[in-house]
Amino acid sequence: MAKEDGMGNLRVTKKGIRLEGISEFLLPLYVKEIHSRKDSPLVLQSDRNVTVNARNHMGQLTGQLTIGTEGAVFGHSVETPHIRAEPSQDLRLESPTRSLIMEAPRGVQVSAAAGDFKATCRKELHLQSTEGEIFLNAETIRLGNLPTGSFSSSSPSSSSSRQTVYELCVCPSGKLYLSPAGVGSTCQSSSNICLWS
Repeated sequence: MAKEDGMGNLRVTKKGIRLEGISEFLLPLYVKEIHSRKDSPLVLQSDRNVTVNARNHMGQLTGQLTIGTEGAVFGHSVETPHIRAEPSQDLRLESPTRSLIMEAPRGVQVSAAAGDFKATCRKELHLQSTEGEIFLNAETIRLGNLPTGSFSSSSPSSSSSRQTVYELCVCPSGKLYLSPAGVGSTCQSSSNICLWS
């Protein structure tokens, strides 16, 4: 049994310093490793945020983790095999002022096993595949709020109030729009909508 010496909750051993119970440090503490007892959690508690900094040999900040009331804030990149929210809580990955990037050499998978998956943005949403294809597979694929072109026809039965069938058309820019269906294709006669794109 190693001889232990120290004061109060602080014990000095051959392996380093051992703390029992709750301890408070009023000045910075520099250690190589911090371990909890076997099968016991390690608790770092603060009345405000808890911040962990990583610095290089020059003292420059290379990584930062801040835990506050809204979750965890990472100053640089994060590498982890698993991210999970508390039970009955939503998980939100947010970058308020910059981009949010998820990268993996073998692919990134986002799934909602028991609910909807929703992706929204303020400006453009780009789906891009440089070497493969974009595959949409669903019982129903719906493109909402497509602009509708118009064309004049000699047939009196094709008034806009009774129009129920449309043709899906594409502009040279890639913009999709609807055109009232006729006996033949009506995309060419309603292509003036492409001038607005």
